[in-house]
Amino acid sequence: MEMPYSETFKRRMIQKMSGPDALSAGDLAEKEGLCQPTLSRWLRNAGKLGDMKKRSPNSEPKEKTTPRPRRPQDWSLSEKWRVLVEADAMPTEGLGAYLRREGLHESQLEQWRQTAREALEAPRPRQRQTKERKRIKELERELQRKEKALAEVAALLVLKKKAQAIWGDEDDDTNRRNGG
Repeated sequence: MEMPYSETFKRRMIQKMSGPDALSAGDLAEKEGLCQPTLSRWLRNAGKLGDMKKRSPNSEPKEKTTPRPRRPQDWSLSEKWRVLVEADAMPTEGLGAYLRREGLHESQLEQWRQTAREALEAPRPRQRQTKERKRIKELERELQRKEKALAEVAALLVLKKKAQAIWGDEDDDTNRRNGG
């Protein structure tokens, strides 16, 4: 069971784990006598809920920084794009330090590049819809043509039956006249 901690205390611990002189959750847990998973959860939730922006009325305003999510899969698309652009503009020698600072591996960066490439090469939904609309219209025209032909055949059959009802069967009459 978790002990109830005040929001002010939680914010203070989150601030210690973020920023330029950030401590890891493990180090802070050891220093403060808290559980590391609890601190990690607070930090994760602060990033999701924006708890870092909430302050008590008597706390002094600080620089507006929200901690980036620690795991690459939690990053937003804009953050991923920013890192890709910055990494591509960076000289090869500084890339390793940059990736360490961002908490990424080069394989993750390459995976994001591949995903971006695939997204850019995929047909846009509007193009796909246009092709699908054209195909649908073509099929609708063909269906109308076939329905008209079917209606015409049905009308001819009805007329033939009416003619037979009025004049009788021509084949029988023909045979009787010829003496057959």
